[in-house]
Amino acid sequence: LGPPLPDPPRLHNPCCGGVACAGSMAREDSASAKEEDLPDYDAETCIQGSGESNGFGDSAPNGGSSSAAIRSSGFRDFLLKPELMQAVVECGFEHPSEVQHACIPQAILGTDVLCQAKSGMGKTAVFVLACLQLVDTSVDEVRVLVLCHVRELAYQIEHEFMRFGKHFSKLRIAAFYGGSPIEKDKEKLKAACPHILVGTPGRILWLTKGGKNDEDAPLKLGSVTHFVVDECDKCIDNLVLRKDVQQVFIR
Repeated sequence: LGPPLPDPPRLHNPCCGGVACAGSMAREDSASAKEEDLPDYDAETCIQGSGESNGFGDSAPNGGSSSAAIRSSGFRDFLLKPELMQAVVECGFEHPSEVQHACIPQAILGTDVLCQAKSGMGKTAVFVLACLQLVDTSVDEVRVLVLCHVRELAYQIEHEFMRFGKHFSKLRIAAFYGGSPIEKDKEKLKAACPHILVGTPGRILWLTKGGKNDEDAPLKLGSVTHFVVDECDKCIDNLVLRKDVQQVFIR
């Protein structure tokens, strides 16, 4: 009958109250030799595709190794909002990767998720699609907060939210990170509060402080419903980042 099936990606109920995506976890998957004519796939085998990126760290549509492993499931099975499903279809994606198949439904249901998988498995899609599915755009408050350890990653995640949230007419997305003028961040917050906010812990923490009175702070996080820490292993390993993440979460 072949070897037992591998364990699914780790689903956990951490105290952080959101989605945490960690680094790589070595795994080897193989199909049973007696299963009809299904090809065997190994975690170390690279399935040749167009070589383009889908923005989630995967190969191009229909070329990802993990997407090929799950052909009986599609993104339509997640019952996504029409606006979100339209963007997914326009990008040419049909089948979720293994980690997406396991984690996205849990995240949409409101379960706290600790997602750990190899690089390129599509961990970013877990929180991007789940947050877009659940975000409330009827209020002028920050509903989704995504923290990451470097500004390049914050910039990338912001654009993934924009790419898959382009059909949400009222959705506002912003990214704040070190190295950019902080006065511009204040102006953005004053002009229109974003529903989805991506940023580095230090800059986000600074914006939540208002001198002697935090009520005067440019950024208020009391209405956040979804808290995400991307590459959480790197944020936790760094003592300064860990402290900033904890203080942001408390606020």
